Order: sequence, then structure tokens, then C-alpha cells
Amino acid sequence: MERLNSKIQDSQFIDTTLRKQYLSSIRTKLFLGVLLLFLIFLVAIVSVLTGSMNLGIHDVLKALLRDTENSYIVRNIRLTRVVGAALAGASMGVAGAVMQNVLKNPLASPFTLGVSHGAAFGAAFAIIVLGAGQTHSFGTEAVTVFKSYPVVLSAFSGALITVILILLLSFLRNISPEGIILAGVALSSLFGSATMFLQYFASDFQVAATVFWTFGDIGKAGWTENRLMFIAFILCFIYFFFQRWNFNAMLWGDEVAKSLGVNVKFLRVSGMFLSAFVVSVCTAFLGIIGFIGLISPHVIRLLIGNDHRFLIPYSALFGAFLLSVSDLVSRTILAPVVLPVGIITSFAGAPMFFYLLIRRRKI
Repeated sequence: MERLNSKIQDSQFIDTTLRKQYLSSIRTKLFLGVLLLFLIFLVAIVSVLTGSMNLGIHDVLKALLRDTENSYIVRNIRLTRVVGAALAGASMGVAGAVMQNVLKNPLASPFTLGVSHGAAFGAAFAIIVLGAGQTHSFGTEAVTVFKSYPVVLSAFSGALITVILILLLSFLRNISPEGIILAGVALSSLFGSATMFLQYFASDFQVAATVFWTFGDIGKAGWTENRLMFIAFILCFIYFFFQRWNFNAMLWGDEVAKSLGVNVKFLRVSGMFLSAFVVSVCTAFLGIIGFIGLISPHVIRLLIGNDHRFLIPYSALFGAFLLSVSDLVSRTILAPVVLPVGIITSFAGAPMFFYLLIRRRKI
């Protein structure tokens, strides 16, 4: 009897210890979420205050609360840029987390799978062949592309074509996750070559407009673009979050997930399609912004692990923070010259990609 009581006490002690450890882990993860929100808010404030025209906090608050001489700058230039960076970063972060799970490959992201290059080809086709996206240049400023929805729709179509091709290769030929990454590299090369082919027969001004579009610039975002990016993000995020337990089940393998009642094939197709959709919307409006979807999920995994209850929302938060910081750097590093944010993210993402390649040892 004493032995039985001792075993019961030991079992209760273990249960209590595990419960405390679990609650401590949850509190730590919740604290990380609050910290990320605070950092995003802090970067947003600094970004709104940063620009060629020096504005203090008092000036910004006055411009937001009532019409002043600075209202247009604050509301329609700086604030739209801040919101656009947060939305695009969150979209790419959550898309990267889902793609890496459903493809079972840590190197998967919208950029490495060729989605961005497909969008670039679509934009080039609209600008050069369809004559959409009128261009202009003021003085020494770079060539810009007017908000032209034929360009946006063509870029979106090019990105979705890339995903459809990858899905067809994946399910018709049962290609491995490593093979899908190689297929993405091949599609990137294909669409890159097709874009250069179009540029070869284009005028100098059309080539300049196409190249400028591919740089990736948060400054292209207006309130209309931000609303559309928000709608795409919130719809996809809600679906991904409701599937969080199914994504966790897939970590144990397809067979285990199927035994738990998960429709693995549907979840993989829907996850890939919606991830590509939300990134395509951002890419169509802002141009190519690489590696945010690759970096964000890996940083979050290092901090909290693979639990998709937290990985999905925190990848979105860290993506928003990372792109917001990158945009701030692009505006200040060579001020008053504003660099395209795609250049900054590529500089940051390339070392991470090589690190993952080395850690994985083979692909």
C-alpha cells in the first residue's frame, strides 16, 4: 500500500511539474508576442518621424488629428508606407511558415520557389507588350510606374502560374520536397530569361520601368493597395490559423496526420495556393521583396519551436517587424536617397539561405 501511495505521489508530482513547465512555456511565448507588437509599434513611430522633412511627434499628431500643412505627407506618404511594410512583411512571413511546413523543406519560401520571378515576368509583359503602366521621370528621380491595374493583374497572374506549375509537378509526378525547391529554381531561371527576352525588344524607357518595378519598393503602396493587401492577408491568416493543429500533425509525417483525420493532400494544395495568393498580391503592388518569407519562420522557430499555434501568428509579426526595419534602413542609410527595400532584404536574406544550405548538408 505504501508503495502504491508513493507511486501516486510521484505521478502527481510529475504532473504538477509538467503543468508548471507548460504554463511557463506559454507565458514566455505570449511575452514574445507582446514584445514583437511593441517593437513593430516602435519602428512604426520612428518611420513616421523619419523623412526629408523634419517633423516632431507634436507635428505628426497634429497632422493626424486635423488638417495641417503636413497632413498629406504624414497621412498619404509616411503612414501608408508604414502600414504597407507591416502588411507585406506579415503576408510573406506567414506564407513562408506554411510553405516550409507543407513542403517539408526549410528552404521553401515564395522567393525561392520562383513566385516573385513569375510576378516579375507578368509585370514586364504588361509594361512592354500590353503597353500598360505608363512611366514618367522627374529630374534626377528614378523612373516610376503609375498605379496601373493591368500591371498588377499581370504580375498576379504570373505568380499564380508559377504556383500551379509547382503543384502540378508535385502531385502528378510526386516530386520530393527537395525536388520542388529545384523546380522553383528552374522556374525562376525560366521566367528570368523570358523577362530578359521581352526587355531585349523593348525601348530604353520600358526597360527602365520594368527594372524599377522589380526592385521592390514600399513607397508604391497607397491606401487602396493597403486595403487589398489587408483583405488578402486576413482571409489567408484566418484559414491558416484554423488549420494550426493540422499543420502540427503534419510535422509527424503524412501517415500520422492521415491517421488523425487530416486531409493531407487538400491541406498541402490549399496551403500552397493561399500562400502564393497572399504573396502575389503584395508582389503585384510592391515589386519583388525577397527572403522575408525565408527568414521570419526560422527566427521564430529558434525562439519558440515548431508549434503552429504560435509559429503562424509570430511569423507574421516578425515578418512585419523585419520588413519595417528594412524599409527604415533603406530610407536612412544613404539619406536623402531612398534605396528600394528589396535590395536591403536580399542582402540580409542571402547569408541566411547559405546558412540553411550548410546546415542541411544536402538538398
